[in-house]
Amino acid sequence: MKAFVVGVGMTKFEKPETREWQYWDMVREAGTNALEDAGISYAEVEQVPVGYCFQASTAGQRAAYELGLTGVPVYNVNNNCATGSTALMLARQFVEGGASDCVLALGFEKMARGALGGGTDGRDFSTSPVARHYGVMAARHGFAMTPPTAQIFGNAAREHMEKYGTTEAQLAAVGAKNHRHSAGNPYAQFQDVYSVDEILAARVVHRPLTKLQCSPTSDGAAAALVVSERFVERHGLDGKAVEIVGQAMTTDTEESFASGACVEVVGQPMSRAAARQVYERTGLGIEDVDVVELHDCFSINELLTYEALGMCAPGESGKLVESGATTYGGRWVVNPSGGLISKGHPLGATGIAQVAELVWQLRGEAGERQVPRARVGLAHNIGLGGAAVVTLLRAV
Repeated sequence: MKAFVVGVGMTKFEKPETREWQYWDMVREAGTNALEDAGISYAEVEQVPVGYCFQASTAGQRAAYELGLTGVPVYNVNNNCATGSTALMLARQFVEGGASDCVLALGFEKMARGALGGGTDGRDFSTSPVARHYGVMAARHGFAMTPPTAQIFGNAAREHMEKYGTTEAQLAAVGAKNHRHSAGNPYAQFQDVYSVDEILAARVVHRPLTKLQCSPTSDGAAAALVVSERFVERHGLDGKAVEIVGQAMTTDTEESFASGACVEVVGQPMSRAAARQVYERTGLGIEDVDVVELHDCFSINELLTYEALGMCAPGESGKLVESGATTYGGRWVVNPSGGLISKGHPLGATGIAQVAELVWQLRGEAGERQVPRARVGLAHNIGLGGAAVVTLLRAV
């Protein structure tokens, strides 16, 4: 059975503590927007997977109750930074498996200011769920007192530079591109444009990564209504429907740890495997894709993901972004929303917000950031610990 996204919504992503609101206020706004986008009542929703990382158990119910008290099952989902796409994957599986005709995937996060701890306080990471990942990093690079997630990705960047000759300017080009894209996105946390030189001159978080190459902590929520083909027909939603053509989740394998390199530990093998599964299942490839929303938590991860998705050969990603191939007028438009670096990164909402952007793009509703003639979109969402989700969407 086919699955379609027929309604999407999100809040503006904002710096934590910008607004006096609770996580359920965010979900009410995003969920209501998605339902209104589809013209569907919450009474039609049969199941609700809700993604978040930093709230207590059953926070998903507290949030979903803002949309209605209908007694439907609510599932609380936590898969680190891949939480939103995991909630969406559950929604898609419920529909494709025939269990439900209408499922609402929700994701939210209300975060604290400052850098994420990465599951460790910077001194003792032995009990962290990602202890094995940080242990690989520490064995090769040691453990500094900079934010742990910036460390592990920054060290991956150093390895890529040493192996392939990737430059700091190429890494900065990712940040410059995504900040430039976000200027056209009213939902983005940041809408300022920076040059490569300004990106390079920003405060260093963990060399070679500067602040403007790192995703911020954010508050926000996103929602997507996933329905069956018969639901689309019954409600006359052909004009709203975007098909989920393929989707795959992968987790770490021995390849993630075997080399002792941060490039593998931060998820490139997972991303490569998830993309391969989607391509094999759908008969489509990266050459068929027009627009991509990928997980640029740090600039290096965008480069690693180019390679994992097959957009270029290993080691060629720095040259690819420098060439203009991943922006307007190039082969693909990557992160027209501004990506995590500039749109923001409320962990539980990120994966669903990526799909919201792609739905708007494939419907031709993205305004000044519209990718011309976009028909196929790809979303990539990854979390350390680990999970990588790749979703392929196609205009109907």
